[in-house]
Amino acid sequence: MQIKAASSHVDDRPQDQVFRVHSDVFTDPALFEDEQRFIFDRTWNFLGLDSQIGKPNDFVTTTIGRTPVVLMRDATGAINAFVNACRHKGAMVCRAEQGNSKYHVCPYHGWAYDSAGKNSGIKDQEAGRYAPAFDLDSHDLIRLPRIEQYKGLIFGSLNPDVIPLEQFLGELRPLLDLAMDQGPHGMEFVPGRAVYTYDANWKLQMDNGMDYYHLTSTHASFMEVVERREAAQAGNQEARQFNWKKRLSQQGGMFTFPHGHAAIWLDQAQPEKRPIYPAFEEIRNRLGEVRAQWMLKLRNITIFPNLQIADSTALILRTFRPLAANRTEMRVYCMAPIGEAAELRAWRLRQFEDFFNASGFATPDDTATFEACQAGYQAAPLGYLQGYARGIASVQPGANEEAAALGFTPVGSLKDGFQLQNEACFHSGYREWARLMSAGAAGQPAYGSHETAAAPE
Repeated sequence: MQIKAASSHVDDRPQDQVFRVHSDVFTDPALFEDEQRFIFDRTWNFLGLDSQIGKPNDFVTTTIGRTPVVLMRDATGAINAFVNACRHKGAMVCRAEQGNSKYHVCPYHGWAYDSAGKNSGIKDQEAGRYAPAFDLDSHDLIRLPRIEQYKGLIFGSLNPDVIPLEQFLGELRPLLDLAMDQGPHGMEFVPGRAVYTYDANWKLQMDNGMDYYHLTSTHASFMEVVERREAAQAGNQEARQFNWKKRLSQQGGMFTFPHGHAAIWLDQAQPEKRPIYPAFEEIRNRLGEVRAQWMLKLRNITIFPNLQIADSTALILRTFRPLAANRTEMRVYCMAPIGEAAELRAWRLRQFEDFFNASGFATPDDTATFEACQAGYQAAPLGYLQGYARGIASVQPGANEEAAALGFTPVGSLKDGFQLQNEACFHSGYREWARLMSAGAAGQPAYGSHETAAAPE
């Protein structure tokens, strides 16, 4: 089965065990423009954590594609999301990343809004000699058509006809729960975040966040440093990083899901280096043996199009915002249980800083490699990329034993040794990319009667 409207970009033939992605997907400015309209404007996008806006009048600013958004808890405690643009001349009303304010005043002409998005004042309105027609229009901030949350993760959509969030997340939810249920009182972001840009396409991060294959080559220096630390020949013992060479004999695998989501996992050879390890008994008593053991595994999940939660070297939440076909903004947060002990919080932070921070061991390696890929994509003869084939012959349709134990049914499952380092985990994202792009080009709705699950493996 080849996806007709995207046949020149995603060569998807499960019956022949062929899956290829054309390099134009990462470089074509026209495709980038269509992605904004047909993907980001029409599906669910992560906005923030419930715990970020825990008090009345708290707010967080973010984006959906190119649309600036402000997420606010109003004076009554209700959560709303609005387009962060003044109704007067369109200037952004909230320019801080987050804070607490009963009112937000546009710095351009002084129009004011309360924390429920209602226009509470137009500067010098009485002297403005507005016509009666002016008052026929709403002057309030534009409310996002849809906002829903799951386990403290708040999502919004510009599409009033988007499917319900729980249906969108679907069978991925048990794996998402493994991150969001780690604390008995919920999860929060550790104060601070890493924000940076790289000069390459956003889908490179979509792939890389699920890619074990690059670890032993791109991050070889990090692996060497960790070995030296274990031999007490290098500093920063506080990070308690895992020795990846001890993982090479471990079992791992992946799951793919409808709507572009995917997950990878790997057994943990050194569970005592996990910040949640001291809380293992509490977690086991609260959630049961199977889920507690899965929390000790290494797991990365991608929620299409641009949210990743990685629980490998520290628990992180990452979003990647497309700025251009060859430019992307990254935001990375360290996530932790609410009420975590100070010693465990410090342990978690040292792991985050060591690996994921913009100055850490992994991020500079990855961003330099993304930019090298983007440069290589300019080669006209490159055409279809061969980076989506590893593991394709080992994918099992539906649930394998691991999925069944957690009680979910993915589209496809895979389990093998770490050395397989599969690339089949990328397929669901590009299938959804092709589906949404095709539907948009044909003038069809993103969901509803035209919605399809990911193709069988």
